Amino acid sequence: MTDESEAAGEASLAELRRARASGRRLPDFFIVGHAKCGTTAMHAMLRSHPQIFMPVRKETQFLAHDQEDAARGGGGGPEGRPRTLEAYLSLFEAASAEQRAGEASTSYLRTPSAASRIAELCPDARIIAVFREPASFLYSLHLQLLEVEVENEPDFARAIGLEQQRRRGGHVPSDPVRRRALLYSEHVRYVEQLRRFQERFGRERVLTLIYDDFRRDNVQVVRQILRFLEVDDSVEIEREDRNPTVRVRSHRGQKLVNVVSLGRGPLSRSAKALVKTVTSDRVRRKTVNRIRRTVIVSAAQPPDEQFMLELRRRFKGEVEALSEHLGRDLVSLWGYDEVR
Repeated sequence: MTDESEAAGEASLAELRRARASGRRLPDFFIVGHAKCGTTAMHAMLRSHPQIFMPVRKETQFLAHDQEDAARGGGGGPEGRPRTLEAYLSLFEAASAEQRAGEASTSYLRTPSAASRIAELCPDARIIAVFREPASFLYSLHLQLLEVEVENEPDFARAIGLEQQRRRGGHVPSDPVRRRALLYSEHVRYVEQLRRFQERFGRERVLTLIYDDFRRDNVQVVRQILRFLEVDDSVEIEREDRNPTVRVRSHRGQKLVNVVSLGRGPLSRSAKALVKTVTSDRVRRKTVNRIRRTVIVSAAQPPDEQFMLELRRRFKGEVEALSEHLGRDLVSLWGYDEVR
C-alpha cells in the first residue's frame, strides 16, 4: 500500500467508535465550511481564546474521507495532514479539560459521509456551518483551486462548463478527493448539506452562519460562536482578515512556493526538508508570503457579470430553499429578488 493510500480515509466507522470509547481527548466542535467564507479568520480568532483549543493546522480533512477513497488512492493531501486515526487524535492531546477542543475543515460540509463519520467519533459535537451567496462563492473557490493547483482551467466559465466531463473522469486529477472539489455544483447543495448535520446532531447543535454577517463584523460573529460553545464571550477579540481572494499571475512561481510550503511529492518533500534545515519556520513563512504577495498573486479581477447572472438564475431555487429552511430572507440579502 502506498503512502497516498495510507491516508485519512483508512479509519473505519468501527475504529472511530472504538476511539470514542477509549477515553482519548476528542474534538468538542467542528467548523465544517464552506471554503472562502471566512473560516480561516474564524479559526485564528477562536484559537486566541484561552478556553478554546484548536490545532495550529487548519484543514485536517481527516473525517471527510472513507475507506473507498483510500482504496482508490485518495485522501492524501499536503504534508502535515494526519494520515492515521492516531495522528488525528494526537492533534487534541494538548487540550485541557477546561477547554473546548475543535477543528476546521471546509470539505466536511460538502462531503456526504462526513456528518456520519464525525457523529461516530463525537456524537455530542457542536457544528458550525457557513454559507455564502452561490455565484460569488464559486468564483472565489475557483480562484483558490487554481492557486493550490487543484484546478487547471483558468477561465471560470469554462471550468464550470467542464463539470459533466469531469463527472466522467475527464480534465481532472487522478486523486478522487480532488476530483470531487472540481464538481462546482456539488458545493451549492446548501439545504441537503445542512440537513445531513442537523439530522445527525440536532438543529440545536448546529450553528448556521452567513458569510455577509461575518464580513461585516467578524468580532460579533465570533462572539456568537463563543456563546454557542458556552465559553466566555466577553474576552477581548482581535479582528482578523485572512485568505483573501486572489488571482495567480505566475503559475511557475506558484509551483515553486508549493514545493517549499506544501511539500508535495518526494522531490518537493526533499526540497522542503532542505529549506527547513537553513531557515526557521517564522522566517520561511514570512519569506513565502512576501514572494506570493509581490510576485505570484494579484488582486482578483471582477468576474463576468453576464455569467454571474446565469449562475444566479441556476442557483436561485437553492437560495429560496435555504431561506425557507433557515427562516431568513437570503433572497433579498443576496439580491436574488432581482434575478429573473
